[in-house]
Amino acid sequence: MTADLPEYYFRVRENGAAVFKIDTENRQRRIEMDQIAVINIRNGEVKPQGQRVLSDADKAEIARWMDARKALLAQRDIDDIHRAVDYLNLTTQWAQSKATEEQLEDVTDRLLLAMHDLRTVLVRKKADRFSKG
Repeated sequence: MTADLPEYYFRVRENGAAVFKIDTENRQRRIEMDQIAVINIRNGEVKPQGQRVLSDADKAEIARWMDARKALLAQRDIDDIHRAVDYLNLTTQWAQSKATEEQLEDVTDRLLLAMHDLRTVLVRKKADRFSKG
């Protein structure tokens, strides 16, 4: 089992990850995880733990993980937007066919303001794209 373990483990945190180096080559044959760095995905900052100096291999693996993580987060963002479009369609159907007067009263103003805000941003962004192109 230990031969299948990766050399590095990334414990995901709010804005990045804690990076651990995996060690199974010890007398007890236990899995040891030595934290080597903390990374911030938003600003690209990599902070070695303690007095540690990261090797080129450490830096390369961290950079590879950060690139993969950014791609995953970007994909999740666009998936969330596609889901939001579906939710808007489902909300329209609900309001038209199932909602009670009380339910509509509860959500109408908030929905209208959110949709107005979204429409304003989308129209402005589209106008910016047309003026550039």
